[in-house]
Amino acid sequence: MKKKNLVKGVLLAVVLLAVVLVPLAVNTGESAAEGGGFYGTAWALLPPVVAIALALITKEVYSSLFVGILMGGLLYSAYSFEGTVLHVFQGGIVSVLSDSYNIGILVFLVILGAMVSLMNKAGGSAAFGRWAARHIKTRVGAQLATVALGVLIFIDDYFNCLTVGSVMRPVTDKHKVSRAKLSYLIDATAAPVCIIAPISSWAAAVASYVEDGNGLNLFIRAIPFNFYAILTVVMMVGMAVMKLEFGPMAKFEEKAQSTGDLWNGKNPYAGAAAEGEEGKGIVLDLVLPIVVLIASCVVGMVYSGGFFEGASFVEAFSNSDASVGLMLGSVFALAFTILYYCLRKTMTFRQTMDCIPEGFRAMVPAILILTFAWSLKAMTDSLGAGEFVEGVVKGSAGAFQAFLPAVVFLIGCFLAFATGTSWGTFGILIPITLSVFPLTDPLGVVCVSACMAGAVCGDHCSPISDTTIMASAGAQSDHVDHVSTQLPYAITAAAVSFVSYLVAGFVPNAFIALPVSILLMVCALAGIKLFQGQKRAG
Repeated sequence: MKKKNLVKGVLLAVVLLAVVLVPLAVNTGESAAEGGGFYGTAWALLPPVVAIALALITKEVYSSLFVGILMGGLLYSAYSFEGTVLHVFQGGIVSVLSDSYNIGILVFLVILGAMVSLMNKAGGSAAFGRWAARHIKTRVGAQLATVALGVLIFIDDYFNCLTVGSVMRPVTDKHKVSRAKLSYLIDATAAPVCIIAPISSWAAAVASYVEDGNGLNLFIRAIPFNFYAILTVVMMVGMAVMKLEFGPMAKFEEKAQSTGDLWNGKNPYAGAAAEGEEGKGIVLDLVLPIVVLIASCVVGMVYSGGFFEGASFVEAFSNSDASVGLMLGSVFALAFTILYYCLRKTMTFRQTMDCIPEGFRAMVPAILILTFAWSLKAMTDSLGAGEFVEGVVKGSAGAFQAFLPAVVFLIGCFLAFATGTSWGTFGILIPITLSVFPLTDPLGVVCVSACMAGAVCGDHCSPISDTTIMASAGAQSDHVDHVSTQLPYAITAAAVSFVSYLVAGFVPNAFIALPVSILLMVCALAGIKLFQGQKRAG
């Protein structure tokens, strides 16, 4: 074992040395700050590729992300020591932690952690677990209930991840569903559901990239062609009903069922949330705070969009600031929860105050990963990754229009995977697509949908995506385990989506393309099930 680790360490050292020295060999000495050097070239995507590769190889996410950030600083400053240090910290870490949007998300995350701690200490989570054990009798039921709740909470992906995780953990734990599988179910009902929900922060983001106020209309027309999002939901339900698992996830699920080890030996949140006294709490102690949280976050989002200043509900949602809305909504929900528990005498005021730092501590892993992921995105932005991709797409757009939806889908997948952001990918690809196709062209609608689907797919797969990080936090699962077990499922949905976009490129009709895509997904799952049966028999 020691020899194997030594060989692995030497290989990693050689690879890292090559990654640093190869760009140095072509370095012109001109920094990206001056618009030269590595700016707007394929090298702009090297930092996230390095971070992702290291995270998957070493299974250690913090150092991998930091190495990626450091690589970005080196490329930006043309290997200047002072320039690298300043850009990594001032242009990266300090910059993203000074951004009001990011701070709002972190405040929301901490408050959610405090509410989870409160609900656990009050016994609400345990009470809900007991109720669910009486009403949800099977593992299939537990998984379908998680999917259903994820679909219902469609207003925002961050909110979805943490709320569904808080509510469903006791249920899935009772039925020995691994935390890796719970992470997948949460992640797969976060961004994929938000991107096909007309009233969501994601619809607002997409609509903002379309001029003349036609953004929401285009978003709605693109929903039936958003194959990855729709097929991901179909895949989750199909696998639960067929009792199908494959890839690394199969080992996690088998171990959870046979030994009760839900984490496969790695629980980064061990001891983070203590349960309340047996029989002390009631189901309402969990359900009421969650309902108030949902309602207050909806109000917060429409408030940030100008609803109380005369804007319509839909218009307010389109103009909403998710960071402000979720932060304000969660603050009111936390105040209500503390007051409710004190009036019910479930907890003393001092006990409720003790839960706030506990909730903060529980969310430290997610906060660290988010901060590094945002900093890594800042590195790719400063290196002109968007300009590089724009040039590639525009250079090949007119050559093969019928194949363009499938090509745009693949580019969206790669860009979102490398940068860890869906919204940034929308911002790059949707304007390019609309410059090639008019809004009235059906193929243009398919391509816009391919932009969204590819962005969500890449975001879903990427270990540096904030939504993926949130899903790990919501399920209280090891982040690298979540990424590695989810990847085969996401790739399967992506492969079927790619074929579906080939079909839609030649037949841009939702009544034909969507049923064909769903049929292809069902056939793919049936084929995997059949192959597994033959493998066991053999």
